[in-house]
Amino acid sequence: QVQLVESGGGTVQAGGSLRLSCAGSGSTFSDCSVAWFRQAPGNEREFVAAIDWSGTGTTYGDVAQGRFTISRASTKRTVWLQMLSLEPEDTAVYFCAADLNWGRLVAGVYDYRGQGTQVTVSS
Repeated sequence: QVQLVESGGGTVQAGGSLRLSCAGSGSTFSDCSVAWFRQAPGNEREFVAAIDWSGTGTTYGDVAQGRFTISRASTKRTVWLQMLSLEPEDTAVYFCAADLNWGRLVAGVYDYRGQGTQVTVSS
């Protein structure tokens, strides 16, 4: 069983930055690809970014717009999402998800997800 715990959310002013962390545990987590998604009230879930099990393959959703960077620790146990130049439109609950299958994960289908962390960007 894989468990995911997010941290690093908070309230920042527009133009500010945050770094979110996703700590994973469980015997297969290191073999999983990990993605960040976000969802604001009344909106559909949006894909933000994903990184493969090795930490070398990444892909980004349109919402990242070159402002966000996903990375993975050499231990494979932590995945970060560095967010720069935040805008009020980035306000949402951000959660990480994991799956052994890269294609499924990027398509929004996954076996594991965390509870999420709130990011609020004030204007």
